[in-house]
Amino acid sequence: MAAPKKQQKQKQQPSAVKTAYLVLYNLASAVAWSVVLGRTLSVAATRGPPYVHLVVGDWTKWTQTMAGMEVLHSLLGIVRAPLMTTLMQVSSRFLLVWGVVHPFTYLAQAPFYTSMLVAWSVTEVIRYSFFALSLSGFQPRFLTWLRYNTFFVLYPMGILSECALIFLATEPASAFGDIYKWALYAILAIYVPGSYVLYTHMMTQRKKVMRDLKASNAKASQ
Repeated sequence: MAAPKKQQKQKQQPSAVKTAYLVLYNLASAVAWSVVLGRTLSVAATRGPPYVHLVVGDWTKWTQTMAGMEVLHSLLGIVRAPLMTTLMQVSSRFLLVWGVVHPFTYLAQAPFYTSMLVAWSVTEVIRYSFFALSLSGFQPRFLTWLRYNTFFVLYPMGILSECALIFLATEPASAFGDIYKWALYAILAIYVPGSYVLYTHMMTQRKKVMRDLKASNAKASQ
């Protein structure tokens, strides 16, 4: 009987390691985005949106770059998130931080940059905190509600800000050649269907989670 127990422990060990890694990754991401949120709100309130990038631009760029790990997580099956949905969201943000704001830093002085960071950071603080706690065995109801309801406001806010910055980048992009300029126009054209995919994905998730949450609350009140 010793052999089966030993095999069972060997099968459980990778799962425990994976869970520990994901808890650490989500916790670190939640902290990183909390820094983005805190600095963005503080600078915007005290000095104005034109100064936000000076204080938090580099931190945001590398925090978002770290999120590229999520594509790898999905690809390797470490998480159950759909690969295409994850790839769309991560690549669109990579475009903003590396393809728009990085070469055309002055565009970050526009208020759209600040509103984009607020939408991104609030979303990510909630999302990563939710995953970190859920994987640790905790699932606060208020955090679940925030995770599956705040996107109604934050997604449109973020998407409109992203589109505005991409549009503003089309003119200076021509300095790098017409291909870059028209590539940005093409990306704007696919933003609508792409945003629809992401939005409906969240709606589908919300419907199931809120139904389960309602059932759980009803059972707890009995």
